[in-house]
Parts: sequence; C-alpha cells; structure tokens
Amino acid sequence: MGATKKAMPKDTAIISNYRSTGEGFTTTQRYDKKVSKGQVFRVFESLKDRPKTMLMVSNETGIERANICRYVATWRKSETIKIVEKKLCLVSKFRASYLTTNPTLFPVSNQLSLFYNEK
Repeated sequence: MGATKKAMPKDTAIISNYRSTGEGFTTTQRYDKKVSKGQVFRVFESLKDRPKTMLMVSNETGIERANICRYVATWRKSETIKIVEKKLCLVSKFRASYLTTNPTLFPVSNQLSLFYNEK
C-alpha cells in the first residue's frame, strides 16, 4: 500500500504545504532555470544601452515588471545598477527613476570624503 516515489527531473521543485490537521501534501511545480537566467541577462543588457525606467524595460523585453523589480533590488545591493535621474517616464507619463547598468553612465558623487590623505 506504500506509494512509490517517481524520479523527478532536475528542473522540478517540490513545494510542501501543511493543513491545520498536520497532514501534509506535496505538489510539484515545474520551472525552467534557463528562462530565469535568460530574463536576468536580457534586463541587464537592456539597461546597459541607455538609462530606462522599469516600465520601459518591461515593454521592450516582454518581461513582467515584478521580475524586473526583483532583479533591480538584487543589483542595488551589489551596486551594479545606479539611478541616473528622476524625471517623467516616456511611457507612463509619471515621475520615475531612470536606471542604468553601464558604469560609464553612473552619476559622479559630489559628496566630500570624510577621510582623505593630506600631503
């Protein structure tokens, strides 16, 4: 009466959910890891061309804006993306941040350094 486990492909994740009774059940959710990496690369390359808002990148690449927001949050922590300016978005006509991943377009900080070497 025991159920035999089926061999699952490597690109399948198991999500466990538990009811209030304590009885557990599992569902399998298939996802493609290559699709996610491809999206990250396409967003990064799109922002490298010229500064754009997340909505502009979403319209250009066809990737959902929620995914782009998650990628931008990760890149902000690692400082690989910067806000160039805040102005009206060409698509939504609302004030938005124009982002870039191109280091040559990063804004220069005009803040004085606290510790500097005097000669």
